[in-house]
Amino acid sequence: MAIEYRYQNFYEAIEYNAKSSPKKPIIFIEDRKVDNLRFKQKIDTFARFLEFSGIKAGDRVAIVVGNSEEFMISLFAITKIGAIAVPINTFLKKEEFEYILNDCEAKILISSPNFSEETKNLIFSTKVEKIVWTEAYDALDEKNYSFVEIVGSIETHEQISNPPKLEDIACIVYTSGTTGQPKGAMLSYKNIFSNVWSGSEAFKISQKDRFLVFLPMFHSFTLSIMVILPVMVNSSVIIVKSVFPFANVLKQALLKRATIFLGVPTLYNSLIKAKIPWYFMWFNKIRVFISGSAPLSEASLVEFSKKFKNAVLTEGYGLSECSPAVAVNRLDKQKPLSVGLPLGDYEIKIVDDEMIELPVGEVGEIIVKGDCVMKGYLNRPETTQETIINGWLLTGDLGKLDEDGFLYIVDRKKDLIISKGINIYPREIEEVIAKYDGVASVAVIGRAKASKDEEPIAFVETKEDCEIGELELKKYLKKHLADFKVPKQIYFVEELPKNATGKVLKRVLKEQIAKENF
Repeated sequence: MAIEYRYQNFYEAIEYNAKSSPKKPIIFIEDRKVDNLRFKQKIDTFARFLEFSGIKAGDRVAIVVGNSEEFMISLFAITKIGAIAVPINTFLKKEEFEYILNDCEAKILISSPNFSEETKNLIFSTKVEKIVWTEAYDALDEKNYSFVEIVGSIETHEQISNPPKLEDIACIVYTSGTTGQPKGAMLSYKNIFSNVWSGSEAFKISQKDRFLVFLPMFHSFTLSIMVILPVMVNSSVIIVKSVFPFANVLKQALLKRATIFLGVPTLYNSLIKAKIPWYFMWFNKIRVFISGSAPLSEASLVEFSKKFKNAVLTEGYGLSECSPAVAVNRLDKQKPLSVGLPLGDYEIKIVDDEMIELPVGEVGEIIVKGDCVMKGYLNRPETTQETIINGWLLTGDLGKLDEDGFLYIVDRKKDLIISKGINIYPREIEEVIAKYDGVASVAVIGRAKASKDEEPIAFVETKEDCEIGELELKKYLKKHLADFKVPKQIYFVEELPKNATGKVLKRVLKEQIAKENF
């Protein structure tokens, strides 16, 4: 099914929304709402400032801002004039910001004062010429500007001399850096729109839908599916600035009648166990819960559906290089433990190391072809050539397809453990350990032995006030796993290292093991 592209760029949709339904709220935030016309005016005004500042088509403008109206205005103003938006993980530190800003050669940085300790001096160590502060900041000068003053003072204008086209780059999204330095995935309007339109169809999105956004907007999935998609189809975005306290997230979902909810497995597992007020269960309007970032266990899917009977919890799969969604379980067509069917007209194959397609049910590397596949990595032509071959993107993930075309993720290729020539998939072991009473989270990695062989070891994060004995856990595992799959050692930790979306950073665990910090 070929995707029909309604627009060439984001701004065409914003113009259409402002003309067709100027008073419709596009953003709900705290006790305010912003309608389509006002949203467009703010975008126009900020875009004018960027032009006055010398920003031209193709220039990069970085965003280090939490979930906010300012994030959205910045994103759409940058892209309105053909510049490229670079949303950056707000959890990074100064040196990490420095690396990304230098890599993309950003000319302007938009930052929240919340991150000023890490960002205020970047103007001296990068090519950034100006910093625009989204909230009150007490050191404004010729290089530090106030977002509020800009949006409130500069005349608006609507002329675009050379509007961006479908194939132009809209955003550069940096990979999370779970394996080495982050790489900038260059995403075109077509890349992102392919996700927007196919995602809209998969979840049966209408203008009546309201997307609850509490996961970080800088993350590729939140960015495409929860920020850009609703604006492109004239739905609404409910912005929640922080996930803490979580009671406030539920309150916002209830009061603002959210219908689409994006979360991660750890959150859904918490919701299953939480005592949620009866009135929320009775009156909430959520019809779709979407899970991404990490695998959901079959038990979680079953328990969640028992608790939330009026909604569907659906699991998907994607990566930044694919804008990011690749496959998703449909509302009316799901299989437990699967991440669903390909979106739109994307193609998925399972191949061996020689790029030869494997039969149904066999495990190999997942490769993807379609309009979602990025233009390439910024400044990394060789890595791009190794990653995209004849239009097929090598994901580095291991998976299998069933006879109905449903995709199952087995593991990361880099996480594969090879012991005595036998492939051991950490995720399989993690699934079994996760079912053990008292386990909150688990990660299994390979540890190299003197013989250059590998052995599996596990890191277990226990639930609060729970103690687990290593011997008892190993006895349990021996009942459910072949001996060679049972971890040779189990470390119990207070908290596993995770990134902003709750994905366990196995690289950190491998580094700690290498340094023998356990």
